[in-house]
Amino acid sequence: MLTLVMTVVLVALIFEYVNGFHDTANSIATVVATKVLSPGQAVMMAASTNLIGALWGTAVAKTIASGLINAGVVDVGAQLILCALLGAIIWNLITWWLGLPSSSSHALIGGLVGAALAAAANNFDAIIFNQPMDPWYKSAGVLWKVIVPMVSSPIMGFTAGFLLMGVLFAIISAMARSGGWLGRLARPRWVNAFFGKAQLASAGYMGFAHGMNDAQKTMGIIALLLVSAQANGVLDDLPGWLAFLHPSPGALADGDIDMWIKITCALVMAAGTAAGGWRIIKTLGHKLVKLHPIHGFAAEASAASVITLASSLGIPVSTTHNISSAIMGVGTAKRFNAIKWTVVEKMIWAWILTIPMAGGMAYGLFLLFAKLGWA
Repeated sequence: MLTLVMTVVLVALIFEYVNGFHDTANSIATVVATKVLSPGQAVMMAASTNLIGALWGTAVAKTIASGLINAGVVDVGAQLILCALLGAIIWNLITWWLGLPSSSSHALIGGLVGAALAAAANNFDAIIFNQPMDPWYKSAGVLWKVIVPMVSSPIMGFTAGFLLMGVLFAIISAMARSGGWLGRLARPRWVNAFFGKAQLASAGYMGFAHGMNDAQKTMGIIALLLVSAQANGVLDDLPGWLAFLHPSPGALADGDIDMWIKITCALVMAAGTAAGGWRIIKTLGHKLVKLHPIHGFAAEASAASVITLASSLGIPVSTTHNISSAIMGVGTAKRFNAIKWTVVEKMIWAWILTIPMAGGMAYGLFLLFAKLGWA
């Protein structure tokens, strides 16, 4: 059983690595498309800012560890978590191969829900779907922490991108009308030069936001696994060199995330980010809309702000959905037909299908493992 637990920890880290290269595009697609940074420079910046963001808070990790599955109804054991992770990884790889920017967050949540339903013999009480929210939004269930944000956060990203782009256009137009040195600064050459520098900050902010939300999901999975293993006595006879696997008192009592989990997940995500995800970068940065530095700055700043707010509330939103919708908002502010809506349609289908597809794969894998006597 200990071997199974260690296998699941390894698979969780593989998911984190895949998440890193799958979602690299979220933070660097625009900065590459606008030619502010080379792909290599952008990836290194994203890796470093992902690392910092991953170590910044644990609210999202606590949601994944204790806010989605009802441990009183279903045993959240290693087999369940393994199937959830495999379902998410398979869907991530499929969408990566197709170049579709789907959500690793929703793939993981879908995997957890699907595996939990299979383990509970389709008892929907296994899922914490809805429950009263406390003042700090720490307990809300799948409805308020997954379903509602899945719709509302892209709308917020689109709106923020559209409004910020509109404000920037208004400022530049006013400068151009004023004439003199302000008018000269409003010329395209100076605007591109200024926002080329500003985009370094916005892309770094986006990388930080991505790490702050996405990296924490795997932290929560590993913490959930080890707390369950401890409760079931699996970790009772650990050799000394593996003693760090024992959850701390804070992890057992309050759902805290132990430091070694945070550091390991942060480093693995940074490594995955450094590997890059060029198929998705091509979709977001080139196929969706033609971008200039001012558009990239507006999209990144808007999306990162929405994600950071969600992370502080412990809401596992999709960085993919937010940056994609922010790019759409920015492109729409430019002009409605600037967006390639056929690409948008494919992306939205990937968004809609992610939770049921990853959940269905995890559900089927759990049943298969049970039939083989592994669950």
